[in-house]
Amino acid sequence: MKLTVKDAELYFRLMLGLYAYISRQLKIISGVESSDEYISLVKQKAMALRNSLWENSHLIDSYVKDNPDGLSVDDLDIVRKWNRFVSGTFSIERYMKKHAIFIGEDTKVYGVLGLYDSMEDLHPRSRLPIMTDAILLPFKGRIIYDGVLNYYNITFGGGVKSSLREQYIAAKQNDRIITTLEPEIAETKVDRPRPEKNWGPKIDNIVKTTEKMRGGPPIRRAALNLLRASARSAEAAIKHPDDIYQLNALNDQVRKAYNRFQKVLNRAE
Repeated sequence: MKLTVKDAELYFRLMLGLYAYISRQLKIISGVESSDEYISLVKQKAMALRNSLWENSHLIDSYVKDNPDGLSVDDLDIVRKWNRFVSGTFSIERYMKKHAIFIGEDTKVYGVLGLYDSMEDLHPRSRLPIMTDAILLPFKGRIIYDGVLNYYNITFGGGVKSSLREQYIAAKQNDRIITTLEPEIAETKVDRPRPEKNWGPKIDNIVKTTEKMRGGPPIRRAALNLLRASARSAEAAIKHPDDIYQLNALNDQVRKAYNRFQKVLNRAE
């Protein structure tokens, strides 16, 4: 859930060089000529320089063109792509093995890596979700943040937590979790489909069997009706997973069968 030490060192080396260049171009802080001098700045001045960078991100291209630090082609390519940064307010919804889940105000879901420290090392899982302002950056095919997270001192209610959880689950289910800001890399990734067991013949047999299971006392009839509706729904999910209209219709039948079963249970004495 974080960069390797080598990659984290590379990121900060590139970013500090860019900060020093921005300072010279915008004359934000006098006397800053190198990344070493930037490191010695007090936090307040450093934040002002950081904010000026993203407000004048067009200067990233100038830095790459001038290449004052004599960077390699690969390093320049990393910096150049920082023009694709995503800025905004995010809710850190959960920590995964590979990344932390950031949900933007536009409901887009991002998988973000930490730098030297993992997100969980900085903020324990028990505090989630957390709202923060952040700058997300592409870095070697992954997404990181620029090193600064400005947190809001607020507590989420159950409704908001549930909404964020649903946004994450929907994004995961529909393969919409954004794990790179470099589409040219995303297009070259070939996902190996997981082999799926063919449940078709077995579910067909279950459907045929349940269609014959009828009659008996009210509770049994209601339970068997629910079983039949569920079997037909499972059959459609296996054979026609993209037919959302049919699946919704069958889901309504399952819901009705469940409600009927519940009513019969409530009447039982």
